[in-house]
Amino acid sequence: MSERQRRVLGASVGGLTSTTVDIIVLTILVESGMSVALAAFLGAAAGAALCFLLNKYVAFRDHRPIDFRQVGMFAGVAFGTALFMAVSMHVACVHGHLPYLAAKVICGLIVFACWSYPVQRRYVFATA
Repeated sequence: MSERQRRVLGASVGGLTSTTVDIIVLTILVESGMSVALAAFLGAAAGAALCFLLNKYVAFRDHRPIDFRQVGMFAGVAFGTALFMAVSMHVACVHGHLPYLAAKVICGLIVFACWSYPVQRRYVFATA
């Protein structure tokens, strides 16, 4: 397996693990009556800390001490991810009439491929 494939696989596993946390939060909040968009944002934010640690140490093998710059960059990416997820979930559920968990999977794959992984690889963990 090439280094690039290992990084993509590691980031995918980290993303899936943190998405599990995300989905649990999303489900609890939606079933409690919260709007899908706000619940999607909060779920994504809840999974972000776990995702950072898994990506830093597993996917990108970055064993440098955690620093404010890197955490700040990751927080920016995570915030963008949460916004993209909230908007795409709103569109998929309200306009596309998809069940929210199906929308979560589809939107998550698209946001990961188009935003989260490329930006983390190029900027957050570029020197790892």
